Amino acid sequence: MDQNEKDKGMIMVLLERFNKLRLPRAQALKEKTDSGELLDDYDHKYIKEVQEDASQVMLIVERHPEYKELAANVTNLWNEIIEKDIENQKKAN
Repeated sequence: MDQNEKDKGMIMVLLERFNKLRLPRAQALKEKTDSGELLDDYDHKYIKEVQEDASQVMLIVERHPEYKELAANVTNLWNEIIEKDIENQKKAN
């Protein structure tokens, strides 16, 4: 199996995981931070896990530039969540 075939399989798995797990969780965390709530340790641990996975995803995206816009949008969503949480933490102190 060549790299392109491996990538196609991985992309399918990543997209399914994103649609079923990561996007709903990101939306919930965005709602939480947008309403002024602070993220808890479990939320922070999850975000760290997502960030660690992102480095692997970006390797695939580099080989498949048709997914760059999607990856950028997802990255922006996570950055918005993190920035809002930092803002909420500052307000709480």
